[in-house]
Amino acid sequence: VQLQACGGGLVQAGDSLRLSCAASGRLLSSSVVGWFRQAPGKGREFVAAIRWGRRSTYYADSVKGRFTISRDGAMNTAYLQMDNLKPEDTAVYYCGRAIELTYAPAQYKDWGQGTLVTVSS
Repeated sequence: VQLQACGGGLVQAGDSLRLSCAASGRLLSSSVVGWFRQAPGKGREFVAAIRWGRRSTYYADSVKGRFTISRDGAMNTAYLQMDNLKPEDTAVYYCGRAIELTYAPAQYKDWGQGTLVTVSS
């Protein structure tokens, strides 16, 4: 299974974007899909995750209340709705798959190419 993120773009502070993460195959209900981001010169940072079967969601404190992760099982696609975007949200956003809930990017796999989100002030 390969995951591919898309939907990034250039927006202004306060705007919204919705990112999509499409899986090339069916995801098991035990899977966890996570969104991460990487700003220039920084490491990959946890943003949000969802348990595929239970739909339980988890967020980094920096995005809680502004971002919403969801999924469409029939489409094998996860989404990241990003509202009230801030310049510090500027980064390349990636999605990956893990076998259990973790905030560590090293535990995720099947990363695809990321999608760039740029938020201007």
